[in-house]
Amino acid sequence: MTVRHPALDAAETIAIAAAGGITFSLIGVPAGLVSGSILSVATAALAGRPTKVPLWLARVCFVLVGMLLGAVVRPETLRGIVTWPASIALLTLSTAVTIVATTAYLRFAHRWDLLSALLGATPGSMAQMIVLATDFGADLRGVAIVQTMRVLVVAIGIPSGLALFGLAAGGIMIAPGTPLSSSLGELAIIASVSTLMAIAMAKLRVPGGILFGAMAGSALLHGPGLVHAAPPWWLGASAVVILGAVVGARFANSTPRMLLDHVWAALGSTAVAIGVASFFVLIVIRYLPFRPADVAIAFAPGAQDTMMVLALALRLDPVYVGAHHLARFLVVTFSVAIAARRIAPQKTAAGNRTLLEQSRIEE
Repeated sequence: MTVRHPALDAAETIAIAAAGGITFSLIGVPAGLVSGSILSVATAALAGRPTKVPLWLARVCFVLVGMLLGAVVRPETLRGIVTWPASIALLTLSTAVTIVATTAYLRFAHRWDLLSALLGATPGSMAQMIVLATDFGADLRGVAIVQTMRVLVVAIGIPSGLALFGLAAGGIMIAPGTPLSSSLGELAIIASVSTLMAIAMAKLRVPGGILFGAMAGSALLHGPGLVHAAPPWWLGASAVVILGAVVGARFANSTPRMLLDHVWAALGSTAVAIGVASFFVLIVIRYLPFRPADVAIAFAPGAQDTMMVLALALRLDPVYVGAHHLARFLVVTFSVAIAARRIAPQKTAAGNRTLLEQSRIEE
């Protein structure tokens, strides 16, 4: 059996992502580079193709996207932070209601055990939920598929929904008033500071540290007007396509049969999560002075990194969106981890009782 070089697998994956992203963009799909690359690579993965993106390349792209997101920060953006506490409080409540409602759906509609339902229901923390599922013996495959499909549906569906109401913009962000022939010296400074901040936050284990660190480094330079350069649009577009491939490649090693076994649980739980989030989005839009598109992505029950890429593709306020997803991650990290540890012993005890009953029947 011939073993292909990993570089060939990566090249094929990126080519598939580029084809999907460009096609979706040409036919006018909102955030087409993101949704097209995700969908095309996910389809290839389910068809059995070896979809892989090297970790180093994904990290470089996270830094590039962070640099672009930070490049749109202005003093007026930072002044708007004082109006955020009420919005973040509503996000926290929205997250709690989403977890309860979606857990109940998986528990009673699909007969999942309580621990697996909780981990499958929790939005925006897929990596942590999979780790907890592994540690506590939950339905790892079910949790992974439900979490991954939710990211896919949100990343493709929300931009299209925004477009229906005329709220979606297109194209990769470029710092206002910045020519594409930006100063190489300024770009070098931005890249250096963003990279150092990304490494620091990753070392501190800040959630989404590479992307958020790079964005923070770029924002620290652009916010006070110290620099005015930004990476060219084609570099940002390439980074978005590759990060779309990273999301789509999560379906690697899955088969259509595995997907079908959990598809209704995934779609149903996603519908419940989006329904709850939409209710709170309407409250925020009605009573607080934020743009509907910003609020929709900030409250969306998707993964942090994917939502930030969408913020870039839809030209949204990256600071507002990023702060909300970071706040939700922190709430989820502590609350769900504690709840899972309390549920796990009960699950283990129930499993032990079942085994004991089976052994008595066999005797």
